[in-house]
Amino acid sequence: MKKIMLLLISLMTSLSFANTHTQKLTVLLDWLPNPDHAPLIIAEQQGYFKELGLAVKFISPENPMVSAQWIAENKADIGMTYEPEYMQQVDAGMPLISIGTLIDKPLNSLATLQGNGIHSINDLKGKRIGLASGGLSAIQLKVMLSKSGLTEKDVKIVDEKHDLLQALLSHKVDAVTGIMRNSEVPMIESSDKKVVTFFPEDHGVPNYSELVFITHIKNIHDNRYPRFLSAIKKAVRYLDEHPQLAWEAYIKQHPEVNNTVNRDTWFATIPYFAEDPASFNDTEWHQFADFMQKNQLIKKVQPTSRYAVILR
Repeated sequence: MKKIMLLLISLMTSLSFANTHTQKLTVLLDWLPNPDHAPLIIAEQQGYFKELGLAVKFISPENPMVSAQWIAENKADIGMTYEPEYMQQVDAGMPLISIGTLIDKPLNSLATLQGNGIHSINDLKGKRIGLASGGLSAIQLKVMLSKSGLTEKDVKIVDEKHDLLQALLSHKVDAVTGIMRNSEVPMIESSDKKVVTFFPEDHGVPNYSELVFITHIKNIHDNRYPRFLSAIKKAVRYLDEHPQLAWEAYIKQHPEVNNTVNRDTWFATIPYFAEDPASFNDTEWHQFADFMQKNQLIKKVQPTSRYAVILR
């Protein structure tokens, strides 16, 4: 009886929000809509936002680097960004705070083609490694090598700013770092190649979140945000339980993305979504902030309460 009453109260609350308290909410994506945004897409399609009294508008930026600035200037309610860049933005004094997590693990990886004779990090000795940029990618490579007893002097680093995939496929390099495990690996394998991947979090780099939700620090008491995260949590559960149905709904709405690579990316990304977007792993955030400071990517480690707030 108690369970029935709770369900009725929950249903009445949802209906009340939907019918009399619908509020607009703008969410600035990190890029064009793609499988990384699956929970947001599903929450919209399944009516989870509407159930909680929200009319959510997604904005796709022309430049993914504008997200933080827009949020700092209150041009959107919620933004999406990457934890490493976000820590640098907080370090620079931007008035931002994380309110939740979409993808709670890195998607970056070090990759090589099967058949290159590379089965472990140790096998990279004497090999050519393509690197697209400095910063975190270069630091991650250094740490991953060090964890296996190698240094940058043991490999040849090749500057490949424009096309890591082509450099790998053409055998210009033996391995590349900075490849997205959920999207670019399926892209390579669509050409009948097999890929061997090494993940930074398994080789000395502290775990961090690929995508987090941020807002202006003055807006942490906005009552729309806990409802937004609740809808995302419900969508992640739906994705876990009905991945195929979710994919079919996605391509019905966006038939232009219905191809093998996007399908493989969709299913490869599902395991990386945070089961509870509102949760916050204090230890992991502090460990990664220490890592960023140690490698001179930020000047100061902030108290974890400055990085994120828990909303329920």
